[in-house]
Amino acid sequence: MTYLLDTHYIIWAITDTEQLSKSVKEILTNPENRIIVSTISFWEIALKSSIGKLHIRGGSPEDFPDACASVGFEIQPLPAKDSSTFHHLKATHHKDPFDRMLIWLAIRNNYTLISVDKDIKKYKSEGLKVLEVR
Repeated sequence: MTYLLDTHYIIWAITDTEQLSKSVKEILTNPENRIIVSTISFWEIALKSSIGKLHIRGGSPEDFPDACASVGFEIQPLPAKDSSTFHHLKATHHKDPFDRMLIWLAIRNNYTLISVDKDIKKYKSEGLKVLEVR
């Protein structure tokens, strides 16, 4: 199965694995699963770090791409077709553009989004597959 990690799961997987549930740890370590990390999340981490909304223990935003690659996550740049078709996401349960783009990436590419955000499940009506865990 192919999973897209929401940004908070990327942070936890790299800096604080104690935050990960047993089921998510199993998904992330199962070699049959494809784990996708969007460069959108790296932008979110860098932006929130720069404005003081995110403090990274023992590292900095620029450490995340190499750290994700080293644990076997597949880093996916934002494809032009995904960014240019974003306007098709009609539901507006989120104002956060990072969340909305990750939701759109998951819908458009048939990924299952792993998130703890309770509002994300509202996008199931738009075709989102979401694994809600905590």
